[in-house]
Amino acid sequence: MIVLTIICAVLGTAFLMLAAIGLVRLPDPMCRCHAVAKAMTLGISLLLAAVIFHLQSEEATLKLLLAIAFQFATIPVAGHLLMRLAYDKNMERWKERPMNDHRK
Repeated sequence: MIVLTIICAVLGTAFLMLAAIGLVRLPDPMCRCHAVAKAMTLGISLLLAAVIFHLQSEEATLKLLLAIAFQFATIPVAGHLLMRLAYDKNMERWKERPMNDHRK
């Protein structure tokens, strides 16, 4: 179980680091929200899974599984709402985007 705990903790930390890098490096709010929502959801879930494997307690497992479910239910929705707000406010978009802008 120690090996599984370490693997989940390292992978979760790596995904959280990718989310932070995406937040800083990506060019527009829509790209940033997408990267942060996906990587944060997986990163936090992996870290909570590492805690589950470390504690090996039924009460803690139930609470942490509920926390993981809550993360999957809220982080993508919050990212979508932020992207929708940026879209509605006509925020500056990446000029070299590969797709058409459908605001016309």
